[in-house]
Amino acid sequence: MTRPGGEGQRGPGGRGGPGGRGGPGATSTPPDLSDRTVAVIGLGTMGSGMASRLAATGATLRVFNRSRAAAEAFAASHAATAAATPAEAVDGADLVLVSVADDQAVRDVLLGPAGVHAARRPAGVVLNTSTVSPATLDAVAAHLPLLAAGILGNGEHAREGLLRWYVGGPEPLLRRAEPVLAALGQQVRHLDGLAAGMRLKIAMNLLMGLEMQAMAEVVALAESAGLSRRLVLDAIGESGFAAPVMRFKARRMATDSYAEPDFRLRLMAKDLALAMAQAAESGTSLPMTAAATRTHATAVTVGLGDADCAAVLRVLAPAVEAAR
Repeated sequence: MTRPGGEGQRGPGGRGGPGGRGGPGATSTPPDLSDRTVAVIGLGTMGSGMASRLAATGATLRVFNRSRAAAEAFAASHAATAAATPAEAVDGADLVLVSVADDQAVRDVLLGPAGVHAARRPAGVVLNTSTVSPATLDAVAAHLPLLAAGILGNGEHAREGLLRWYVGGPEPLLRRAEPVLAALGQQVRHLDGLAAGMRLKIAMNLLMGLEMQAMAEVVALAESAGLSRRLVLDAIGESGFAAPVMRFKARRMATDSYAEPDFRLRLMAKDLALAMAQAAESGTSLPMTAAATRTHATAVTVGLGDADCAAVLRVLAPAVEAAR
């Protein structure tokens, strides 16, 4: 199902996160979900964006975050209740939406002692949006009614209901989730296979990781030849070579501004590692991805994990000041 939405070029992720397009100001009026109870597990950039959108629909909304302060702060500013555990948040919910960092976090909040699986009354549908391995999805699906979605877009798209959803899982569960998906996305596609949407998301995040690696290498080469960083990055952004997300990230690199990340570098490193694992399973050679994976792993090791993913530049061109 697809909701008509503006197709004016906004760029992958608009402000630079992975994903979709929407016309400027293309937000839509939230539908009425006052007959639904929804739980949101994880209030990072994407989770809080989706929770904000759901709060505007009138749904009974419960939220959980491993940092309790974040859940309480969200509940204080939205029509939502902060829960002490995932099980408490989920109790009898029509749908639980999961947006956490990695495989271990997904297993903890869904299958842990106080996780979704331990809820007194089970959720109707569990919708995982965390980018994780197919093995983790299979482990969860053995215990819970699971849909797994690769979503394209960023926190702004989530708040505006402009995400693009690629959902794997049983058709009956998708039908039950459709009202919530329609509130959150301008496009929803059902893919064959539980992990299909996740595999697509890994591939799309791989593309952005390679774009960051390529720009960092271009800057490193140009600076070694005496060219200024700002000149090179301005040229990239103004050229036909640059995808919209590259233009945005070029501005971050030119000003050495990696705080308030659109997409954390450690998450990019994790997704590149997932891509490499998927390639190993199929015997696919990904030499560029291998190089990018090493660079991003080094960036995490030196303390850049919570910076924006464009900070990978500091690994490949660390010695030259950005203002040069």
